[in-house]
Amino acid sequence: MTVPTSDLPPLHVLIAAPRGFCAGVERAIQIVEKAIEHYGAPIYVRHEIVHNKFVVDGLKARGAVFVSELDEVPDGAHVIFSAHGVPKQVPETATARGLAWLDATCPLVSKVHRQAERMVAEGRHILFVGHAGHPEVIGTFGQVPANRMTLIETVADAESVMPPVAALGFLTQTTLSVDDTAAIVATLQRRFPAISSPRGEDICYATSNRQEAVKAIAQQCDYLLVLGAQNSSNSKRLREVAEREGTVAELIARADDIEWNRMADTRTLGLTAGASAPEVLVQEVLDALRQRYTVTVKEVTTATEDVVFKLPRALLSPQTA
Repeated sequence: MTVPTSDLPPLHVLIAAPRGFCAGVERAIQIVEKAIEHYGAPIYVRHEIVHNKFVVDGLKARGAVFVSELDEVPDGAHVIFSAHGVPKQVPETATARGLAWLDATCPLVSKVHRQAERMVAEGRHILFVGHAGHPEVIGTFGQVPANRMTLIETVADAESVMPPVAALGFLTQTTLSVDDTAAIVATLQRRFPAISSPRGEDICYATSNRQEAVKAIAQQCDYLLVLGAQNSSNSKRLREVAEREGTVAELIARADDIEWNRMADTRTLGLTAGASAPEVLVQEVLDALRQRYTVTVKEVTTATEDVVFKLPRALLSPQTA
């Protein structure tokens, strides 16, 4: 039996903006879609193109085949590398096998790769701020010899690290907590005053913008939902940002994951989405909320994004090349 709208409890929803897809994610997804159109299915993709099951499943339905390693890709096939970046040996191996490959690495991650190469060429040892095991970290470490980079995950690591040489530089993963990273970098700069900084901020504009947007709404909310995958670094950071503001927050993949009992006393709900979560999932959550509440929505905008990254030349038509 449908409950009349007038009998539903009120719920005010504050939606953070910017949210959802960033330019790097949009580019990576377009590379897979256009490769399927251009070359035909199947197109192989090494690792998840971005960390979102909804997106991955949609690309699978169109003819993408996701694999863990290159040895799962048959000879003569086309393969795409994920947005998180890969070690240098991966495209080298693909070329040696005669595979046709496309690189969907986010250009802002590629920028970190080039800075790592530059610092090593200058004779520096790199202190890399990031999370162990994350694909972006693995890809960045794979750009330089193994003994030229040390991982720093916490302020405690920054306090205790003993680099093998005096000439140092630091770089960071692009999807970190802005506040946590600032504390780690401050520690490194205090301990090693001559340490070389990256050219420009390594934490990407989208990560920073989404965290600032969450800060703008979190203290006004009783509860906050972050749409994103459990293995998405930038999505997990959004939940942490909300919690630091004193707001209970939950990371969910989609509307089916909402724990309604946790919302029992919620009058104002915050809603955002990580950089790999499409807007359709935000609308799905709003539709689910409207089944249980009389919903009013306010979007809170803290920045406007107009960044666009070009596709690889092989996928451009003559008119757009």
